[in-house]
Amino acid sequence: MNAALSVHHGGLHTTVQDRGRYGLQAIGVPVSGALDAVALHVANVLVGNAPGCAALEILGTGPVLEVNAESVRLAIAGANASLEVLAPNRRALSCFESFRLQRGEIFRVGALSDGAVTYLAVEGGLDLPMLLGSRSTYTRAAFGGFQGRAITTDDDLPLVLQGVLERKESRLRGRALPGQLPIRIIPGPQDDFFTSDALETLLTNEYTVSPAVDRMGMRLDGPRLEHARGFNITSDGTAPGSIQVPGDGLPIVLLADRQTTGGYPKIGCVISADFATIARLRQGDTVSFVLASLDEAGRARIEQDRWLSALSSRIES
Repeated sequence: MNAALSVHHGGLHTTVQDRGRYGLQAIGVPVSGALDAVALHVANVLVGNAPGCAALEILGTGPVLEVNAESVRLAIAGANASLEVLAPNRRALSCFESFRLQRGEIFRVGALSDGAVTYLAVEGGLDLPMLLGSRSTYTRAAFGGFQGRAITTDDDLPLVLQGVLERKESRLRGRALPGQLPIRIIPGPQDDFFTSDALETLLTNEYTVSPAVDRMGMRLDGPRLEHARGFNITSDGTAPGSIQVPGDGLPIVLLADRQTTGGYPKIGCVISADFATIARLRQGDTVSFVLASLDEAGRARIEQDRWLSALSSRIES
């Protein structure tokens, strides 16, 4: 019998994601990949995987899964969730630490309590094919990951390992990821398409994450940003965190499944070190923005990379 995690319930939206597929936007293939690459990295390190190994990305409410393998080692990192073994012996588990389960055990990842996204990593990884250099799911085109879609009831997610060795489990000291508000942005590339007051409006007001949020983008509610030169441009490439503003004046932050090109002007872009932070926001959360220079953005990214490089010093048995 092949090792697998059998799905009793898929949760709100659970997909397979790794770091994404790069270098293909010129032919119309989105990057996809993890919304929160920092949390993905941590979850993988806790179970002993390479940092970019494909894991389950969980949005909102997680799945109910059964172990159909001799044993598995799992860890969850990102937003905290109620995590428990349901059968045969009910018990609570903790996020940000690894745990080992045996064949027949059923566990549930409940509602996320302090963020939009979390990651379930499994030691050895998921036995799924690479497609264009990645195992990430892009649901809009139905490819990658597990059959190109979110997991659902009666799926069997194949595992690389039939069983895992007993060892001391790992825990992230402090159980917290780097990142805080306000979100830092670089102006442009089409900030000249807006009135002189528009950028000031964006920087001096709080915005609320609207119900119109998914892996493609996050629409924000708040004061409208006024265009000075219309709201249509010749389509150009998009970057993670681009803040595009359509005709209604409400900003949209482009996320992992963003379109490769867009025809709305972009007033700014979230710096790469803050991309995971804004992707963690949930409907109803508030967000504010501040300007950053390119030098500041570079230093912030170096600081984040150093935190990840030193992750082993934050892991305890």
